[in-house]
Amino acid sequence: QVQLVESGGGLVQAGGSLRLSCAASGRSFSRYAMGWFRQGPGKEREFVAGISRSGAYTDYADSVQGRFTISRDNAKNTVYLQMNSLKPEDTAVYYCAADPSFRQPRQIEYDYWGQGTQVTVSS
Repeated sequence: QVQLVESGGGLVQAGGSLRLSCAASGRSFSRYAMGWFRQGPGKEREFVAGISRSGAYTDYADSVQGRFTISRDNAKNTVYLQMNSLKPEDTAVYYCAADPSFRQPRQIEYDYWGQGTQVTVSS
């Protein structure tokens, strides 16, 4: 089992940047594919980015491709989401998720979720 804690959210102006972190407790972090999701006001939760166990494979939603970068440090049991050129439509609660699946990150039904961190982008 793994427990996830997100941090790094906040209020930023459009065009700015934030880096989210997700710290995982428990052992064998490298056995989990990791994903970032978000849920905006009045919207369903959506996939944002995902990364394979080793970090060799990454995947992004079209809406964030080229602006967001997912990475992981298995030695620190942490996954990151670097968000650049933020837009007001990026405003949402951001969640990280973990799963031992070998499937592509956006196809996984993740078993473990963090509590979320709020990101607000002002225009």
